[in-house]
Amino acid sequence: MVRFLAQEAASGVLLLVATAVALIWANSAWSDSYHHFWETEVDIAIGSWMPFLHDGHGLPLEIWVNDALMVLFFFVVGLEIKSELVVGDLRDPKIAALPAIGAIGGMVVPAALFAAINIGGEGIDGWGIPMATDIAFAVGVLALLGNSIPKKLKLFLLTLAIVDDIGAIMVIAIFYTSTIYFNWLIYALLGLVAVVAMQRMKIWYTPMYIIVGIFVWYATFRSGVHATIAGVALGMLTPARPLVGPRRFESLEDLISGDTADPAGLRNANWKLRESVSVCSRQLSLVSPWTSFFVIPIFALANAGVSLSGEAIREATTSAVSIGIVVGLVIGKPLGIYVFSVFATRSGAAVLPEGVTMRHVLGAGAVAGIGFTVALFINNLAFTDNDAIKDQATLGILFASLAASILGAVILRGAPPAKSVPDTAGAAEAEPVEASI
Repeated sequence: MVRFLAQEAASGVLLLVATAVALIWANSAWSDSYHHFWETEVDIAIGSWMPFLHDGHGLPLEIWVNDALMVLFFFVVGLEIKSELVVGDLRDPKIAALPAIGAIGGMVVPAALFAAINIGGEGIDGWGIPMATDIAFAVGVLALLGNSIPKKLKLFLLTLAIVDDIGAIMVIAIFYTSTIYFNWLIYALLGLVAVVAMQRMKIWYTPMYIIVGIFVWYATFRSGVHATIAGVALGMLTPARPLVGPRRFESLEDLISGDTADPAGLRNANWKLRESVSVCSRQLSLVSPWTSFFVIPIFALANAGVSLSGEAIREATTSAVSIGIVVGLVIGKPLGIYVFSVFATRSGAAVLPEGVTMRHVLGAGAVAGIGFTVALFINNLAFTDNDAIKDQATLGILFASLAASILGAVILRGAPPAKSVPDTAGAAEAEPVEASI
């Protein structure tokens, strides 16, 4: 957990740098090159077959980033969700209840506020944008606050963000899919069935799963359902429990020592060692650094480059879309998370983690208003054919994420720690004082 949080915090810094580079590039004397570069058409040819050719042209480089590279990001999201559901905090209803209920409020209230501001307007399709939480930036803000916040609050925010991701994935799959080609969708489902079948047949050769995974992604891409859903599905199907339990290690020492150490025995011992860690954990360790330090910064570089001219800023400040995003993320997120969390604790459905107060929950809710990565992603889906509104929404996301990080830091910086039960054992060793429990 510590290693994961440190990685996410560090990737938030790189994400910030990539965003700054995109904004500087898009507003420099070479701004035309920024747009021309990401509009460069790319295709893959296998003989005379060009599988990605569309209307006689290849796909723009930006599409390759958003529909191919981002599949790895959502694959990691699927792995995290599977891990949390099977062996993590989402497995225990009592522990998962508070962040799960809070996350629901953090999705419903921002979407409702955005819809209320944009109802009847051409920007209404962006209602899913303020539902998002960027875990890299959010964890980064908590990391900057150091030990001044409870350790349990970081876990609360991480679990909340994972539930938030589940909601975002459902929104993308259900509401941001226009035309569906059912023949390709059936092929994708058959590919997922093949993954399950290979697991039941105890086929553990990783390249086989990579080949089937690429097929599932391509079929999903051609089906009209956003291709990133394939990444989530494959992540969710990854085993989260180790294949080899502790009982299988009783004779491991005999396999790798003494006269019995032979190539076959060493291979067997190596397999047991590897499979004592779940495939889900191994894939997270392998893929997560690539998504954190390469995929997400490239995504920000490709999508955050908008004009910051006076006219563009004036349009954004008066745009219902920008205002709806800012209100949804900066006000709706913390309000929804706080109100739903209060309801959960007072109704007895959930309890506050040790050392966490409701002010901490409010501050975490404010930090969760940093939408950024997933918000930009949904923005691209919502306003595919309207670049003007998409740019206004992007500016709204940037401003809201900055405001949410400042607001969250201010709330959490002055939050007093929760009162805890005195340590009677420690008190007995210390100077004798009169105390009561």
